[in-house]
Amino acid sequence: MRYSSQAIASVFAATLTATSVSAQDQKSAEGVQVVPSSAVEFQPLNPARGDASPQAGVLWGDIREDVPTGTIIRFKPGFSSPPHIHNITYRAVVISGAVHNDDPSAELMWMGSGSFWTQPAGASHITAVREDAGLSSAFLEIQEGPYLVQPKDRAFANGEFPVNVEADNIVWIDAGDVSWVDAPGALEGENGPQMAFLWGNPSEGERNGTFLRLPSGFKGAIAGGDNWLRAVVIQGAVTHQTTAAEDSTPLDPGAISVRSR
Repeated sequence: MRYSSQAIASVFAATLTATSVSAQDQKSAEGVQVVPSSAVEFQPLNPARGDASPQAGVLWGDIREDVPTGTIIRFKPGFSSPPHIHNITYRAVVISGAVHNDDPSAELMWMGSGSFWTQPAGASHITAVREDAGLSSAFLEIQEGPYLVQPKDRAFANGEFPVNVEADNIVWIDAGDVSWVDAPGALEGENGPQMAFLWGNPSEGERNGTFLRLPSGFKGAIAGGDNWLRAVVIQGAVTHQTTAAEDSTPLDPGAISVRSR
């Protein structure tokens, strides 16, 4: 997969084991599926809450089944959940707006675009979005399912602790400082690509989640080795093209490309 960027862009890339991919995918001869954000279909995340429920758009997998899944979550301005738990641990990245996710007694900490958080299974918490921040959305990733919303009286400790990292506190590493990356030299007058390791083990063959920040004018190739590579655009404007295609595909925040084995 080849990417170029028209503005500073952040891409969340996850190398995972193979799972099913949603029906809207467009598939090339290279085994690459591309899902533009306009093709993502949304449904209530918690049907029991009716119109008050956040909306979920599945990018890969199935949030109702025991498979790894990636989902875009959209929240109405001012949304606030009651205290609740989930049966499984999830990880999330804010795409737009301002999101708070924490213990019910915690002070509000609004996380903007590019922020990252984890929610351990069994831990009671609330999720809220700021009313004046416009449409708030996040990318949510699980390694097992199904993803269930359960009452707080079913809380349990699973030995994990939550993580909340505002975008300004993300630690970036120059791609040239990573031994397995063949990074191009810094662009004229600008910095080169950067990476931020969020979860997992970035060693070959291991599962991990990583931010990749591409400067304006960047052109390069991203490969996933022998495993799946899923890349979700978080910020900016990115153009994607396979080596077998003559034309490129513009990807905006919430879009995804997947390279299969």
